Amino acid sequence: MLLNILTFAGRLHPLIVHLPIGFLLLALLFDVLGYTRRYAHLRSAVPLTLLAGFVAAVLACVFGWILSATGDYDTATLGRHKTAGIILAVIAGLLLLFTTSWFKKQYVVGPRLFSVLLVGLMGLMSYAGHQGGNLTHGNDYLNLAILTQVQRQKPTSVEAAFIYEDVVQPMLIQKCGQCHQPGKLKGKLSVQSLALLLKGGKTGPAVVPGKPDESELYKRITMDPGHEKFMPADGKPPLVKREVEIIRWWIEKGMAVEGKKLAELKGNATIQPQVAAYLGLGGAGAEEGVAGIEQHNNPEIPASLDMGLVENLRKKGLIVRVMLQHPVMLDVTLPAGSGARMADIKDDLARVGKNIIWLNLSDNGLTEGDLAVLEGMSNLEKLRLEKNPIADGISDHLLALKHLTAVNLNETKISALCVNKLGENPGIKRVYTWKTAVPQNAD
Repeated sequence: MLLNILTFAGRLHPLIVHLPIGFLLLALLFDVLGYTRRYAHLRSAVPLTLLAGFVAAVLACVFGWILSATGDYDTATLGRHKTAGIILAVIAGLLLLFTTSWFKKQYVVGPRLFSVLLVGLMGLMSYAGHQGGNLTHGNDYLNLAILTQVQRQKPTSVEAAFIYEDVVQPMLIQKCGQCHQPGKLKGKLSVQSLALLLKGGKTGPAVVPGKPDESELYKRITMDPGHEKFMPADGKPPLVKREVEIIRWWIEKGMAVEGKKLAELKGNATIQPQVAAYLGLGGAGAEEGVAGIEQHNNPEIPASLDMGLVENLRKKGLIVRVMLQHPVMLDVTLPAGSGARMADIKDDLARVGKNIIWLNLSDNGLTEGDLAVLEGMSNLEKLRLEKNPIADGISDHLLALKHLTAVNLNETKISALCVNKLGENPGIKRVYTWKTAVPQNAD
């Protein structure tokens, strides 16, 4: 509990650190304007703004110190940022002391010297801010190398694409680079080069050529998004299905190579469509969601959702996976044999019904009456109802679901009558009827 509180407190540092910046800049502005006759009265506000700036700087140091203990940051950069921040708070305190009546009785600091010290404080604040930017965005986020960097040309065909340089590396930098780069090495791992991936971090090599299941990178990106070790973390956009497939193929079939074009690697035909889609070559298909679901720009899916409703479902034993955040698309599973009563969960399901895209209610003893809640899930695309004691009446709940494409009714009590009726819904392309009374050529 204490660790969670400290972690939360540390994450307030990026918010609090902007307060001393604002107050100290305001103090400088009031001081400079005070040299003019029209705004001379503003100089009397300098002590108050310095006080606010000093208190805020001290708080920023405290919360920043806590944050530094909960993350993996470049030691040298972190040291410079800490030192600059602490000196900044001390100097702000001294300047505040210079404005007090007690100090003025002992010593005299001329207005011009005071102004020079304020300007110097702004320079120190800029340096501290730059070091903080290095920690957040990497040491190269603001340098000449970025300005002079030559953009890598996009390959003109899938065959001409270098599998690592054109596909895997940019993908990892885009999705993982913010936390795994020089200056901010979460888990002591950098994704900036293949050599660093092979070296790995705290848990060993991120990539093991030929062995995706032993590669920590692949294991982390394929975990359940609700798992604490799932990557990317902190709600950052996860890799979509085609990206995961490309990484697996690159590790397993491509042996995690660099400097090789896709055409030079054996068995590349299976991955070419995914690479083409990623690079936007050859009229590649629609963008995918986290679980590989194609987005058809369905405007009826709500763009946002109260995550408290998702937590309510999880508390009642359902597994809820957020497949996409904008719009919010859910994959919901009621574990087989859960013993849950639909009467206890139907209201919670109904509240998120329009966000449910995939739903698995298999093997839970549900009847057609229990499943009336499906009629409110107007954006449902894939539905699993196998091993439930349902019969032909289930078709009445599914006919109006215009986005539904696949229904699994294996090992249920349906007949061909149900399949024929579901045929009235042109969106349903697949109905699975194994171990039912439906002749198998009627699927």
